[in-house]
Amino acid sequence: MLTDEEILQLLNFKEKKNLEFKAAKDEFSSEKLMQYCVAIANERGGNLILGITDKLPRQIIGTKAFPDKDKTERSLYDKLHLRIEIDERFIEGRRILIVNIPSRPIGRPLEYNGKYLMRVGESLLPISSEQIENIHKEKQLDFSANVCKGVTVDNLSADAIAEMRRLWYKKSKNPQMLEMSVIQLLKDAELIYENEVTYAALILLGKKSVIGRFLSNSEVIFEYRYNEIQIESSQRIDFRDAFFNIYDKVWDTINLRNEVEHIQEGLFIRDIPNFNEEVVRESLLNAVCHRDYTLPGSIFIKQYPNTLIIENPGGFLPGITPENIIYSQAPRNRRIAEVFQKCGLVERSGQGADKIFRNSISEGKSKPDYSKSDAFNVRLFLSGQVEDKFFLKFLEKVSEEKQKLFSIEELLLLDVIREGKSLIPEYKNNLERLKNLGIIEIYGRGKGAKYILSRSYYVHINKKGIYTRKRGLASIEKRELILKHLRTNPKVKFEEFSQIFPNLTRNQVYALLRKLRKEGKIEFVSVKGNFGYWKLKELLI
Repeated sequence: MLTDEEILQLLNFKEKKNLEFKAAKDEFSSEKLMQYCVAIANERGGNLILGITDKLPRQIIGTKAFPDKDKTERSLYDKLHLRIEIDERFIEGRRILIVNIPSRPIGRPLEYNGKYLMRVGESLLPISSEQIENIHKEKQLDFSANVCKGVTVDNLSADAIAEMRRLWYKKSKNPQMLEMSVIQLLKDAELIYENEVTYAALILLGKKSVIGRFLSNSEVIFEYRYNEIQIESSQRIDFRDAFFNIYDKVWDTINLRNEVEHIQEGLFIRDIPNFNEEVVRESLLNAVCHRDYTLPGSIFIKQYPNTLIIENPGGFLPGITPENIIYSQAPRNRRIAEVFQKCGLVERSGQGADKIFRNSISEGKSKPDYSKSDAFNVRLFLSGQVEDKFFLKFLEKVSEEKQKLFSIEELLLLDVIREGKSLIPEYKNNLERLKNLGIIEIYGRGKGAKYILSRSYYVHINKKGIYTRKRGLASIEKRELILKHLRTNPKVKFEEFSQIFPNLTRNQVYALLRKLRKEGKIEFVSVKGNFGYWKLKELLI
């Protein structure tokens, strides 16, 4: 469930497919509630919030809809066979309802009165037949483990098999790997069954002509453009061959135009390439493991001077989103992922996003961006520019002084704090550790807590003034500013205080007002239909 603070923060954000606001001041039809629950469940779950206007800027107006929420929950379950929870809240004295809608079951689209619905902007529309087919495919077993009829061991590339053997021996240090027959090698890798060749074997080891005949979409297409407005690519290469034959070639092609940035720290210079080799290779491995080979598209790599885009057919599997991809990966093609693991190309089957994020943040670059992915394609944007050289130098300095390697959670937390964004709940247990290391500072308590990089960071980058601005006024100074405003403005609505403190949340502003009211310095006057205003206590005038 969303917290009150999270709801207040969402008042200024656009709606998305997993979040819908409705005013529903006096009522909201049960029919419409059913339809929205179906549509949001088909989008893998989310929230419908009643009692808040849907147009920006949103207002909390309260709702009288569904006074018996338990009865409504039972009705939803009876008709949709989905456990939907309704949370009744009172924020700013007004009743709102948060309808918490879980995801539809894996492989089964949800329907109501024979209609499979989804949200498109402000509308509820039928799901296309293609999307329904993709949902049904979620229950399919590992495609790469299926036998590819008509392909034999003779159709596999000797060079690719030799490369797989070399990598597997390098990882296992087992000398028997070097003497083992090809058939036994393929059986041990579970790439053939009784001499029948799997699709995994075809993708990883197949001859070019055989791949073109049996699985022509198993290819990596590389394109280079000098800028993002250029329509025709300056270079295009179609890599349609056994993956073990093209893996290094793809990286070599990208690396040909891989510029290097020189970061100087005193007498020493560190070279940071636009595109980190480990990040690029890991991203390509992920694309091969996770793509949907039943779709006609190919893996695309689009390179620009400062951006690399890797796109593969097939959206995220159920339960995986751009927000949780670091912790919730699962390979669509497990047999391929297991071969990569045996060969030491990946550490864990189906994982790797944590390495992509860690290296990018450690080099002072923007976080890898999956936000442009959809139900049919996963798109990864990698930035080649070092966005914050000072942050990079500071991380290196602290790491050296404290003899500490940062975890991925700590790096993500530091990056969020540096950018001034809302903290991700999963990372909050790292706050105290970073504070003890002197890397961050925490002001306030509970929901009103504020997190900034430590003063030592701003001293290190010679920007102490920014530290003072980010730390902001102390609580007592903020309260005095409120009193000063009330002395010159006898009747003040809440919105004016938000203008005075644009960097504070509504809850943080309310906390200041409650403190002053408790001290007997101000009071709130209710006015019917106008919601009231704040004023100084008469004894102070």
